[in-house]
Amino acid sequence: MSTHHPFRLLGVALEARASGALWHEESRLLVVSDLHLGRSERLARRGGALLPPYETRETLARLDGEIEATRPARVICLGDSFDDLAAVGSLDEAERLWLARLMAGRDWVWIEGNHDAGPVEIGGSHRAEVGLGPLVLRHIPQAGAVGELAGHFHPKVVLAGRSHRAFLIDGARAILPAFGAYTGGMRPDDPALAGLMAPGGLAVLTGARAIPVPLAPLRR
Repeated sequence: MSTHHPFRLLGVALEARASGALWHEESRLLVVSDLHLGRSERLARRGGALLPPYETRETLARLDGEIEATRPARVICLGDSFDDLAAVGSLDEAERLWLARLMAGRDWVWIEGNHDAGPVEIGGSHRAEVGLGPLVLRHIPQAGAVGELAGHFHPKVVLAGRSHRAFLIDGARAILPAFGAYTGGMRPDDPALAGLMAPGGLAVLTGARAIPVPLAPLRR
């Protein structure tokens, strides 16, 4: 069973992990995108759907598992880490302590997203973008960019009747799946994604194992 799919982007060796996290072994960097912590609280606060309020702990448990498995020196959260800036305040004491334990002893970067476009008072550093050699990490992919690691679109692929969160990878960029619970998804043939990804790219399905499949048949 393959727990990850290795690939190179502009010569940088990376791993698309079955969990939906991205790993850069050389710098011991773990990247996750679109945690959307506090989503159920934000929806309730704004009069939306009432969801069971357990997604933050589910997401933290998955992140805890990845940190335990990889022991990163640095963690970059690639934007939309919180469902909005007020959602930070919805974290209870146990969730804040859990997050603080995960952050302790390692460099932790919050990249700004469209849901959380501003600093949060919870530790770590806050950046719009971060460089990694020839690559740039940002939340929203930019048309025409080369060497980009981004999130935002929550790619999902339906295969054999089952929906999988998926990485989308071509020679110019990789788009990470949403790591958080209670997140929707966008198919690769949606015009927003089809216009960004080259037809010869790959989708790497996540779940129990990492499964690479050609992107072209998924866009017909």
